Amino acid sequence: MKVLVICNDFWHPGEVVARGLKPLEKKGYELDVVMYARDILTTEMIREYDVIVNAKSNVFGPANDAPWFDANLPTMVMPRDFRNYVEEGHGFIALHAGNCYSRKNCPDMADLTGNDFIGHPAQCDVTYRAAGDHPVMDGVEPFTVRDEHYILDVFAADAEVFMTGTSDSEAGTQPAGYARRMGGGRFVCLSPGHNCHVLLHPQFQKLIANALDWCAQK
Repeated sequence: MKVLVICNDFWHPGEVVARGLKPLEKKGYELDVVMYARDILTTEMIREYDVIVNAKSNVFGPANDAPWFDANLPTMVMPRDFRNYVEEGHGFIALHAGNCYSRKNCPDMADLTGNDFIGHPAQCDVTYRAAGDHPVMDGVEPFTVRDEHYILDVFAADAEVFMTGTSDSEAGTQPAGYARRMGGGRFVCLSPGHNCHVLLHPQFQKLIANALDWCAQK
């Protein structure tokens, strides 16, 4: 399976994501990591991959908080291009920072993710557990990690929540994972993943592998 991993922004260093997902390569997933998406991606390029994992908010890079998506700059792949890619039969995973969009600041990307990012408390212990019977949760046991506990307003009517995150913070219990079907393709939201130890947790590794397989319809 060929997987395009998009990461690296002002608050989320790309090395964290690259290191955290690297064990997947031993399981047969071919990862191609892109850290400066605005200057690299084309609509032809993204179609070389079975699944895209986006772990990047609407920021150019770690040293530049200018927006990634800007119609006035040569941004060749815009949110609607990702939507078309999914509807054609591909898969897309919004991982952690990939959910930092809203209908107010980036409506087309929020249309893809199906949620408005509200914020998060200071990092705290978060327990992630299944919230329904879904293939993405196959074999995944509840696990607790220190993470950014995202508060998401899930507005997509077709969102099938399969995982929640619970902490003692003001976030309480939040949807932490859900699936959508778009045309011939599939989408998954996963909100955990700010720290490398979260991504490397054995239960998260099962979770992300399941999400890749489901999105690729394997």
